[in-house]
Amino acid sequence: MITISLCLIVKNEEKVLDNCLSSVAGIPDEIIVVDTGSTDGTKEIAARHGARVVDFEWVDDFSAARNHSFAQARMDYIMWLDADDVLLPEDRAKLLALKQNFDTTLDAVTMMYNYTFDELGNVTQTARRIRLARRSMNFTWKGYVHEDLSPDSTYRYFDSDIIVTHNKLESGPSYRNIGIYEKHMREGHELRAIDLFQYALELEAVTEGFEKAIPYYEKFLERPERDTDLNMTMVAMHRLARCYYMAGHPEKEWETTLRSLEMDVPRPEFCCRIGERFLQREKWRQAAFWYELAIQNPAGEERIVQNYPFKTWLPHKQLGLCYYRLGDYPNSLRHNQLASQYLPQDEDIRTNIGVLTRLIGQSAGQV
Repeated sequence: MITISLCLIVKNEEKVLDNCLSSVAGIPDEIIVVDTGSTDGTKEIAARHGARVVDFEWVDDFSAARNHSFAQARMDYIMWLDADDVLLPEDRAKLLALKQNFDTTLDAVTMMYNYTFDELGNVTQTARRIRLARRSMNFTWKGYVHEDLSPDSTYRYFDSDIIVTHNKLESGPSYRNIGIYEKHMREGHELRAIDLFQYALELEAVTEGFEKAIPYYEKFLERPERDTDLNMTMVAMHRLARCYYMAGHPEKEWETTLRSLEMDVPRPEFCCRIGERFLQREKWRQAAFWYELAIQNPAGEERIVQNYPFKTWLPHKQLGLCYYRLGDYPNSLRHNQLASQYLPQDEDIRTNIGVLTRLIGQSAGQV
């Protein structure tokens, strides 16, 4: 059985830290909490869980703090979490089993990260990240914000089915990350390609600055290192297409969508964009073709980032409309029913199911 150091960086996390550490209780052999300036009860909570609390002066660089936390680790493998992450009971059990039966030829283990949810608790976005790393491999964090973990050399890894669940409390908009990026740019530091992408994400999400985000997504796509990660390139193209749409540039959205088809097989996000274009023109057969393709998900499950609405309720709901317009009421009903599994409180879908059930019943009565 291997030993595990659990590392966290925190600041004023008293509302969530107890849940986080309780969710993995009994698994890590040591807990290291690097505190970057808490003024609440964060340190006391960490201490109650037996954590070794280390102070670290904040320097507007998340990787610096993460690397400092990893430098404190003494066990065979290092696991990391954020204070607002938890392992649900079934995932805690999987992690415990993994620890007890670990293949020691592995240098790292990835886990899925469910990080956004709709109002019903359905997962809307998930990503796969390295969560467990061999200490002797000297994995290093890079990036000022939304940092990523990489080793000094090639490594053997395993994609586990363990899920880390983001449990962030509701809060207002934060301009912290934008400020960090802009500070480093003012100081003359060149942003890596992935930093350009993350900065664009922050502009889009926090300020709804779609016009401001566009040039940074474009710069990311122009950088040669993008070719090392097709998945991130496709995510950036999807975000760029969304920004063009939201900023009132539909033809640029369409151009970006077509660019995506040159890069990879049609992904659900772009299938839905193409379907929407035909839907707006009332070309129901063409729209239905692309929404059906979105459900088939030809890009597969291996992608690092998954946007579930584009392969679940959204295409099903739109297919309900397409087949209704085509007079195919049974298929329309089927897709509305499938959409309702994800959105059971959606009044439009419930109304559609009622109307279609009556229409199909009336047709059967006429036979």
